[in-house]
Amino acid sequence: MRTCSPLALAASLALLGTAASAQPLPVVAEAPLRAHLSFLADDLLEGRGTGQRGGDLAVRYLETQAALAGLQPLKDGTYRQGLQIVGSKVLPGSTVTFSAGGKTLAPRFGEGIVFGASNGQEKVAFEAPVVFAGYGIRALDEHWDDFKGVDLKGKLVIMMVNDPQPTALEPNRFAGKSLTWYGRWVYKYEEALRQGAAGVLLIHTTASASYPWSVPANGFGHERFNLAGAGNAMEGWLQEDAARALFQQAGQDLDALRARAETREFQPVALDATVKVSLNSTIRTILQFNVAGIVPGTDPKLKDEAVIYSAHWDHLGKDDEGNDNSAAGSDHIYNGAIDNASGAAALLAMAQVAVKQPARRTQIFLWPAGEETGMLGANAWVRAPLWPLAKTAADLNLDSMNFVGKTRDIGVAGAERSSLYASAARVAKRMGLRLAPAIPDLSGAFYRADHFAFAKAGIPAFNVGSAVFSGDGSFAFIKDPKASSARLVAFKKDYHQVTDEYKPSWDLSGMVQQAQFTLNLGYEVANDKTMPVWNKNEAFGKVPR
Repeated sequence: MRTCSPLALAASLALLGTAASAQPLPVVAEAPLRAHLSFLADDLLEGRGTGQRGGDLAVRYLETQAALAGLQPLKDGTYRQGLQIVGSKVLPGSTVTFSAGGKTLAPRFGEGIVFGASNGQEKVAFEAPVVFAGYGIRALDEHWDDFKGVDLKGKLVIMMVNDPQPTALEPNRFAGKSLTWYGRWVYKYEEALRQGAAGVLLIHTTASASYPWSVPANGFGHERFNLAGAGNAMEGWLQEDAARALFQQAGQDLDALRARAETREFQPVALDATVKVSLNSTIRTILQFNVAGIVPGTDPKLKDEAVIYSAHWDHLGKDDEGNDNSAAGSDHIYNGAIDNASGAAALLAMAQVAVKQPARRTQIFLWPAGEETGMLGANAWVRAPLWPLAKTAADLNLDSMNFVGKTRDIGVAGAERSSLYASAARVAKRMGLRLAPAIPDLSGAFYRADHFAFAKAGIPAFNVGSAVFSGDGSFAFIKDPKASSARLVAFKKDYHQVTDEYKPSWDLSGMVQQAQFTLNLGYEVANDKTMPVWNKNEAFGKVPR
């Protein structure tokens, strides 16, 4: 029997490891991706709405396809993670009435004001003083505190959306032109809850919100969803003209207060006004599901760590009350083909090939629920993870993918916050791609998709290649660049409309390319010796996990 020395054996094993790491990566195929996309976006699934039959069908399809692909369930032999969601819808007759300067102001719901409850209570009634809290931001990393220790318990707080604007002396204050997490409406509602406010209203302007009044008006006019647990008794939006009238009647100049709120010295301003709230809602508690499956890792130690690929399965569902889109006629189904049947389908196509070639770390394919209603599924995962957060290397998210053809580059906005950027650059180079030029995040896109739930929990994460919302020349298309960019721009009119429907004529080569890059990047992370890390100056890197 021949034997070899320990040194020779080690060298042989090293060569085997090198050979294994040099294996060609799994190739994502277009045919299954297209088939999954066309089914998930079909009228049969009725827009995959939260709390609707179509959403239940989507979950059943995803878990069946995950099992068929060979993904293993995470626990208890199931591919589901349940989350309790509370749905609430404001009933007619609910009112918010202000008393100021001896006059009563009662803005009409949907026109001057929108509001609702997120605490799961059918009846909310209170009277409270009114306080203007500027931007409503408490950001230690920016040395900013709009509250200054003022007790806001039991008061209605009115805030501005967006961030304090950059100045000549501080051009990079709150990320300069880009929107930060502190500027998002979600943050402001959460901060009002932390402050113990009786309720919160955000002043709407199209410029500060980055969308017209119709967006919050439509949202609060339908059923809204929250994870079960604590929430504001009343939250909503105040249209700018209604806010201006209230402030004037209370003896204040809204524009003057806005100017004061641009400084660190700002302190909350008590208005000479009170509010009376009578809010009645229909409440229901529903069980929704994240869908997840795994490809176990091969390394004895690293298999306990995981890379997550995510893409939400839900959209806006079926509107039985109709809609005012005259071009759509009697179509009441928000199919959500691009947003986000595309990402959900891509994950299935990626999983089908990943199971045939496991990586050193475990790979998790995750389809969160409730993204359109506030990233509920991703937040639920982070609150009660089925894989330890401390052993989660990264989350690579796909949402609203490229349907107009291949590009010469790939979008990695948000990756620059961590070592994922260097990993993405290596993967792009091997694929003959370049990283798309960075553009200011004016609408806060980094904070508006499921990966952000993971980022808040300290896990390096970003949304991969979101070319759909660029269309501004930042992506270089290989075939007919002008026409391809024009098709992306044209999609903006279909975004969150019933016209976001699957078309067999779509060129999915770019979608396959995007999925392939994401899978390749996942393997880069899954096979690396160390896990990704946040940059030293990145706030998310300071979150313990």
